[in-house]
Amino acid sequence: MRFPVSKRRDVATARGRGSRAGFLAAGLALALAAAAPADAQTFAALPSVASVAQPTGAAKPIAAWVTFCQGYAAECAVDRAEPARISLTPALWSTIVAVNKRVNKSVQAMTDQDHLGTPDRWDLAEDGIGDCEDFQLLKRHLLAAAGLPKRAMRMTVVIDEKGEGHAVLTLITDRGDLVLDNKTSQILPWHRTGYVFVKRESQEATAWVSLGGVSSPVTTANR
Repeated sequence: MRFPVSKRRDVATARGRGSRAGFLAAGLALALAAAAPADAQTFAALPSVASVAQPTGAAKPIAAWVTFCQGYAAECAVDRAEPARISLTPALWSTIVAVNKRVNKSVQAMTDQDHLGTPDRWDLAEDGIGDCEDFQLLKRHLLAAAGLPKRAMRMTVVIDEKGEGHAVLTLITDRGDLVLDNKTSQILPWHRTGYVFVKRESQEATAWVSLGGVSSPVTTANR
């Protein structure tokens, strides 16, 4: 259900993070329940030669990410004791595929401007509506709850096929950097997405690193 902006904020204030936890826990249970038949994207078909996007230095964070981290500090914290990459197994792959598909199907895509009257806001799609970064943040939350290392799942800013800023989730794995996207439920190696990779969250600190020399978009306001 879509709430008007003012009503949504009132509901979020009244119910607090308890309702958020309930929504996310329900989403995780549904995603894992769907893991068994998870689908034609088989573990055996993953690349045998790992391709990785190499950071080239520090980068300036997206402003809306900074605001998000002020309200969701645990989602942005980096635990250097966690593995820096995911060692994929058939079971983990089934969970990743299931969560990716479940979130893509269950969240209604809408720009922050249309939804909240603001150009760019990052959150966990608590009311079931979100744009690109909200999809990916929710996926990461659910996958971390399922036991995957958050340090190996990095929010990433790209330039998409329209030449617009877009957010995806990069999984840094022993099969290479794999991308979760809300525009498709196919999980692709980063170099096969057709996107220009600009920057992503650091694995070493609550910060960002550059992935190339292109100019960064100011927002990731794409659905």
